[in-house]
Amino acid sequence: MKKLLASLLAAFAVVTGAQAAGGAAIALDKFPTERVTDLAALQNGAKLFANYCLNCHAAAFMRFNRLKDIGLTDQQIKDNLLFPTDKVGDVMKVSLNPKDAKDWFGGVPPDLTLVARSRASHDGSGADYLYTYLRTFYRDDTKATGWNNLVFPNVGMPHVLWELQGQRAAKFVEAADPHDASKKVHTFEGFEQLTPGKMSPQEFDSAMADLVAYLQWMGEPVQNQRKQIGVGVLIFLAIFTFIAWRLNAAFWKDVK
Repeated sequence: MKKLLASLLAAFAVVTGAQAAGGAAIALDKFPTERVTDLAALQNGAKLFANYCLNCHAAAFMRFNRLKDIGLTDQQIKDNLLFPTDKVGDVMKVSLNPKDAKDWFGGVPPDLTLVARSRASHDGSGADYLYTYLRTFYRDDTKATGWNNLVFPNVGMPHVLWELQGQRAAKFVEAADPHDASKKVHTFEGFEQLTPGKMSPQEFDSAMADLVAYLQWMGEPVQNQRKQIGVGVLIFLAIFTFIAWRLNAAFWKDVK
């Protein structure tokens, strides 16, 4: 009995810790959910993913040929998304050596196939988390990579999209802790643009929305069809319920 209770307590601690780890350091911005049904947005997101994420992060549970579901042809996939040695039927793997990854980043970059689903928390959806995370990198010379992030403080990942967004510094103000006046806390006040990027802030936000839309679609490629089927099933059940109700009334109308 004691072993059982200890096991339950350990499991509870792991779950609680995982939920706490999933929380964000700042309020999350709302991801524009309509992008997930926009084929042009998904195609642009797939392009950004292949060009900027797939060098380090694998998506080992997704095959390139599944991108035909978002309107791409085999030839477009070959021309724009594949390395010369890859085939359309291959899964999205990377050639990064795990040992090198640990030396360079302090750990192996996680697989991103289900990242949009795994990052959901009480703060918002996984898409909200990723949308905010990708847009809140800032320069921090105290870190080995030279970058930090508001959503994921002390993140080991560098800002691979900095050429598009430009370099920014985060401005913090020191204030008294509202829960303990003897302590000081640093509150984020805003960003300062240090160097311009290839995109305007609005264009970068739109590009990140496309990338997150692709990541969310990749986690469940049939989600749009599932929702359509669900609506059809509910309509069928409503019609069948009405028919059953009228039949029941007809069968029992002469019974006193």
